[in-house]
Amino acid sequence: MSIQMKDLGAAVLATEYAVRGPIVERAQELEKQGREIIYCNIGNPQSLGQKPITWLRQLIALCEYPALMEMTGGVFPADAVETARAILKGSRHGLGAYSESKGVRFIREAAADFIRQRDGIDADPEAIFLTDGASKGVQTILKLLIASPADGIMIPIPQYPLYSATITLYEGRIVPYYLDEADHWKLNRSMLEESQRAARAQGTRVKAICIINPGNPTGAVLDEKNIAMVLEFAREHGLAVLADEVYQENIYLPGDKFVSFARVLEARGIKDVSLFSFHSCSKGFFGECGVRGGYFECRNVPADVAAQINKLQSVSLCSNLAGQVATYAMVHPPKPGDPSYELYRREKKAILEELKKRAILLAEGLNQIDGISCNAIAGAMYAFPRITLPAARATKSTAWRCWKKPESAWCRGRASARWRARHTSAPPFCRHGEDPAGSGQVWRVSPGVCAG
Repeated sequence: MSIQMKDLGAAVLATEYAVRGPIVERAQELEKQGREIIYCNIGNPQSLGQKPITWLRQLIALCEYPALMEMTGGVFPADAVETARAILKGSRHGLGAYSESKGVRFIREAAADFIRQRDGIDADPEAIFLTDGASKGVQTILKLLIASPADGIMIPIPQYPLYSATITLYEGRIVPYYLDEADHWKLNRSMLEESQRAARAQGTRVKAICIINPGNPTGAVLDEKNIAMVLEFAREHGLAVLADEVYQENIYLPGDKFVSFARVLEARGIKDVSLFSFHSCSKGFFGECGVRGGYFECRNVPADVAAQINKLQSVSLCSNLAGQVATYAMVHPPKPGDPSYELYRREKKAILEELKKRAILLAEGLNQIDGISCNAIAGAMYAFPRITLPAARATKSTAWRCWKKPESAWCRGRASARWRARHTSAPPFCRHGEDPAGSGQVWRVSPGVCAG
């Protein structure tokens, strides 16, 4: 007999991943029928026309096929050839062989130097792990932390569903905390404490807090004060911190700047909070989602625990080598005066300016629609608007209801054909339990609107 649904594990059946679920499958069906589909369900810049960074593609080409260095007659700039030779020498056996489980040491050293230059703090290459995008790193650390079904991980609402899906798959508990929309989607200490208290009252052992900065899907950029508050909260409650910082290059508003959790951790001299920071070449201005390259850095992690992380990495042998090269290209760009520098600078500037223009256009456009309001998009590639259902439209044909299922809650309801397209979804973990028909109740679009 072939495998049946009843043979599958409960955790697999309970796992949901909204950005690649039934809606996307339906879109693919329509595409096969000849319909033109524009996919905005997930940040995937090159699928929407963003051009690859020349520097990165040159390095991958040269490393994948080293004979090009001798055959091209000056087609590749000298610094690209020199860098590719250095990468291949550092990998020892080229891109067709396994590397260390942590990744090529030469590339991890470059990532450590990138952190030093970005933050003005020390970084240890041995505490850096190269991964197939940031997602694999996040999954590794969540696997490490979730030891029993009573273990909980705090995640932001709204969130990128990697977190809820992975926690469910690993049979942990989702501990949602709400972001403060009134304060530009920053974290609010009272909301964090409320979330912590509610989880403990249910017998949950909260192990860690996840933060996405810049925010996906809110577009928020956290300042140093807000980051310090989160670290102090984690310290008081004995939590590890997972800092998803993949959009750190995408900053749009004057006066805003990216501040890493590692920088604030070291500036405050915090030694009793374990920090895991994630970065990826899929986001930012590289947009290399298909190459699958990234890294995570560990701080304040004991050697015996770090050995267990390395063991988990070893199960997958190593991250893909092309992705490791892409990560090197991200953390070790051309320097002023190098032959490739001017082209790299122009391409980077053009992509970030275009993303900024789209972010402004999207927020302004949403705010011009009756019943929709949206905070300015400060960073990343998304908007998360507020939709207010006008009281005059709320009739029996547009009645809503809230319902809950184990470990999560989604708002669902009936709607007339006119409103069905925009008003039949709301965020996970909705706090409303009454029928808002006729009340002008506020609902949300989920998981957000991509500005990329």
